[in-house]
Amino acid sequence: MDIGLAFGKVLRQRRKEAGLTQEQLAHDADIQRNYVSLIERGVHQPTVAVLFKLASALKCPASAILIDLENELGRQGQ
Repeated sequence: MDIGLAFGKVLRQRRKEAGLTQEQLAHDADIQRNYVSLIERGVHQPTVAVLFKLASALKCPASAILIDLENELGRQGQ
């Protein structure tokens, strides 16, 4: 699986687990709502700064998102 698609899948899953809409996540992370959509669809990949904003909005460490990404990529590689 493409890393952008895998990251998008992880972000969407974390956002839904947090009970947030794309708009709420974007507001809390201080980014545009359409950017959240683009990330979740794998069209864009976030910068490190945006990763930390998203993690803060999701109330989790950025490393947890990256661990989820590694796990997702590992599952797809099997």
